[in-house]
Amino acid sequence: MGEPREHAPVLPLLAAFSRHGAALEWARQRACSTWGPVALESPRFPFGETSFYERTMGTGLVKVLLVFERLMPPRELVDRKLQANAWEAEYGGTHEGPEPRPLNLDPGYLTEAKLILASTKDRDHRIYLERGIFAENTLYFRGGAWRSRPWTYPDYQRADYHEFLMSCRAYYRRRKGA
Repeated sequence: MGEPREHAPVLPLLAAFSRHGAALEWARQRACSTWGPVALESPRFPFGETSFYERTMGTGLVKVLLVFERLMPPRELVDRKLQANAWEAEYGGTHEGPEPRPLNLDPGYLTEAKLILASTKDRDHRIYLERGIFAENTLYFRGGAWRSRPWTYPDYQRADYHEFLMSCRAYYRRRKGA
């Protein structure tokens, strides 16, 4: 029989996308003031793999991935998703643009073996955590590369995302002393 033990701390991540650079900067500042300094920041990736968000967010979307210096216990993912949802609502309430959802924030975390994203939507491949939040194993690491699942969002299947996530994985390994 295995002995239960605490999971090692994980590398927190926040995916933010919008068509407004000011919204992305607002999200970065808000997250840093609460979660601490950013260790790694991706380029602003064009986000055009789907038209799903156009009705509520407009066109010309870009996504940035922010990785934070301070490792966290994985159980904090629920609090971070609820906090990110509150930030989205706060920004949406002050934004004067035409779109009802000018900012989308998706927290998650990275380990050596996987990228987990939080969601409020239940699907067959998501695990319920608590308080209406689910976890999705979006990518896994095997054979020296990030690999997709059948449900992995198209942007997370891109080579430029994987390249950035490789640097995040290396940073995490250095931080945890692996």
